[in-house]
Order: sequence, then C-alpha cells, then structure tokens
Amino acid sequence: MSSLTTLQVRPATSRDAGKIAELYASTAKETLKSMQTGASVPPVPEEKDTAYWRDAIEYAEPQVQVAVDGDKIIGFVGYDRSRDKGTPNTMGEIWDIYVTPSYWAQGVGLALWDAAREGLQEEGCTHVSIWVPLANDRAMRFHELAGFKREMSSAKTVPMGPVKVEEIRLKQPL
Repeated sequence: MSSLTTLQVRPATSRDAGKIAELYASTAKETLKSMQTGASVPPVPEEKDTAYWRDAIEYAEPQVQVAVDGDKIIGFVGYDRSRDKGTPNTMGEIWDIYVTPSYWAQGVGLALWDAAREGLQEEGCTHVSIWVPLANDRAMRFHELAGFKREMSSAKTVPMGPVKVEEIRLKQPL
C-alpha cells in the first residue's frame, strides 16, 4: 500500500463502473464477514453490478464520487435525496459508502463523507441520513464519530441473502 499523499476524491466516470462494482462486492463481503449474523457469510447482492454503477454514474442517481490513490480506486460514495417515504426534499441520503479494507482507518471514508456532504449541500439538502446494519460496529462507529445520531424508532429487519439483518437509520443536520 502506498502513502495516501496521492489521495483524491473526484466524480466517478463511466470507465470507473467496473472497478466500483468489484470494490463493492469485495468490500461488502468483507464487511458481512465481520457482522455477527449467526450464519455463513451471505452472498453480496448482485443488483449492484457494473451496469448498475454505469447507470448511476450516467444518470447521477445516486451521484457517485470515488477516492483514488494514484490511479487506483480505493473507495466510493453514492448519495442523493432520501429514498425514504415521507421525507422532505431537503433530506439527503448516503446510499453507499465503501472503502477497500486495506485502507480502513486512514481517512478515506472521511474524505468521501466530506465530498458527499458538499454535494448534498449544493443540492439544497439541510439534513442527511444513512441506513446501517446494527451489527456493523465499524460503520456505526464511523458514522457516529462523523456526527450522525441513531433514530431508534427506525429500526427494521431487511433480508440480506439467506439471513435477515437489523438496520437503523442515522441522521444529522448538514
């Protein structure tokens, strides 16, 4: 791994879609391993393949930024207006934020969060939310350190492959 002196965050291009899909699949699998679900590691959802990310980038739904170290994509964030029913137009949402495990705890996630926050503010959002599995201690800690607060009444169970995972919405003002 190289020094992060070359870390940059930039808008994703359609040429990045394949690498984003690979990073999503490998990092999501690593994340799922660390969650205590009582079952084997569930398969990573296949709906977020190269075509999904190419469309997301082309139509900016969600908007996608990538973190690069030199010419290597080491993380990405997808963000846009909230998909939750009944939320105001000023509520943004982090749809996805993933960093290659070998770059965890090196400021990459924070750089991606900063880019998403700026993008959401430019879109007129005044608040932001993210859904995080309760068993994902690393993600919960990251978002809480970034200022997000748990919305306890939002807890829900969602299928993730063959297992069900408890998720909770976290929010904060921008």
